[in-house]
Amino acid sequence: MKIKRKPFEQFLMHDIEELNGDLEEAYLEAAFPLIGQIVMYFNTLEKDLDSIIYESFSDRSDQLGIIVIGSMNYSAKVDLFKKYSDLLHLALQDSYSEYDSLIKDLKECGRLRNLTVHADWNNTDLEGYTYLGVKITKEGINQEYIQFSIDSLNNILTLIHHTRFKLSDYWEARNIMHSKRLQK
Repeated sequence: MKIKRKPFEQFLMHDIEELNGDLEEAYLEAAFPLIGQIVMYFNTLEKDLDSIIYESFSDRSDQLGIIVIGSMNYSAKVDLFKKYSDLLHLALQDSYSEYDSLIKDLKECGRLRNLTVHADWNNTDLEGYTYLGVKITKEGINQEYIQFSIDSLNNILTLIHHTRFKLSDYWEARNIMHSKRLQK
């Protein structure tokens, strides 16, 4: 996904109103179902992560896990999952080859979901550049736009699906590692 920046001038304005409304509407009609799927499948990924965290605390009840992560946002859950898993790998003296990739993908799914959900979809141009917000740096204030093509939205969905499978595969492998350790 490409990002473009436009220097902020006196008022927050977009150069989008000059575009052909029918073409913009056609793009948005194609994008909206994908945005909905991103939200839905990301929520499923987060619930899968929740369940794994619950079971990490206790396989007898989800109560402690619910209490611990009940008010956490997604990135805090990923951090907790990573810290717990890191310590477990150390204790088991074992590792999982796809673990670093899984953590990276979990974080990237959260980042991309946030970009998708918090984008200002009413301000999208024909190239699929959608207004994200302003960035204030030492160089000044810029309006930031990200290009959500239909392909890039599909790529986000694919990443979410693959990450769910990676998480499931990791959990299965982790349980096997743990069982082997207990048998020693």
